Amino acid sequence: MKALVYHGPGKNAWEDVPDPTIVESSDAIVRVDTTTICGTDLHILKGDVPAVQEGRILGHEGVGTITAVGNAVQSLAVGDRVIISCIKSCGHCVNCKTGLYSHCLGDEGASGTGWVFGHLIDGTQAEYVRVPYAENSLHKLPEGVSDEQGVMLSDILPTGFEIGVQYGRVKPGDAVAVIGAGPVGLAAIATAGLYGAGTIIAVDLDENRLEQARLFGATDAVVSGAADWKEQVLALTDGAGVDVAIEAVGIPETFSMALDVVRPGGNVANVGVHGKSVELHLENLWIQNINISMGLVNTNTTPMLLKLVAQHRIPAEKLATHRFSFDQILDAYDTFSRAAETKALKVVISRV
Repeated sequence: MKALVYHGPGKNAWEDVPDPTIVESSDAIVRVDTTTICGTDLHILKGDVPAVQEGRILGHEGVGTITAVGNAVQSLAVGDRVIISCIKSCGHCVNCKTGLYSHCLGDEGASGTGWVFGHLIDGTQAEYVRVPYAENSLHKLPEGVSDEQGVMLSDILPTGFEIGVQYGRVKPGDAVAVIGAGPVGLAAIATAGLYGAGTIIAVDLDENRLEQARLFGATDAVVSGAADWKEQVLALTDGAGVDVAIEAVGIPETFSMALDVVRPGGNVANVGVHGKSVELHLENLWIQNINISMGLVNTNTTPMLLKLVAQHRIPAEKLATHRFSFDQILDAYDTFSRAAETKALKVVISRV
């Protein structure tokens, strides 16, 4: 089969590799019909995720069709259309039983790590993928939900909701600032209303992304390049600061911005993947009673979010802005890496 293979920082290639096979009785083989590129994939190519070894097939998002299942798989069958979750879950370890799938203790890839696709085992930017613990790591795609909608449920929608909205403790009426209106930031904006956020402020350098943010539910938009961006945010909260600041970029500057606009007693939810250390001024922060959270998505909300997408209550399809075939995947990477120029949100890569 063909797959996108990582060959070290800055190097990847669409090339021939062996087809995956059933290894464990709980496995499934999925023909990947649609995949996409995540900001984390760009971090890998920059060398920010050293656990990814040369020769690894990248990608952790996808929708496909099951072509084979192991002997222990009972609730899935060949021919089922499925969402491939970015997080694997054995379903029976102590962490999985509490919903902490991100730290699944099953020994696929590494014990204690749920994110394995395109990280510790071969991923979804390929014509076929082996999915461990298939019954807990795949979600059947109902009729009426397209591949493009479904692929947004592999990672970004549950990530924005769980790590941004839930970890940020959003409550009815809250003022929420989302720093970074990229795909994950837009996912947080689109789901903040589920918990009743009253004011949702999108903050970004890119005016196109701020326009998109309004389509996903932002009530206000602030250009972060403006000299008075902070004053604009505070003015929208009567000077108090936001109840929840969600950092959705992953650089020190945007983390500092989140701290700058959160009110005393508020919450800062870090969603972005950081490749560099961030300075935390505890000498100033300790007295503000701020809660800072972060984490890797568990995807335990995927079934609920899937229902809302099926009911057209979350506009998942609007995240797809550019479309490519599998043999154009390197062009897709180029487009996604230059999102400010190309106005890309999520690039969708599909079989022809």
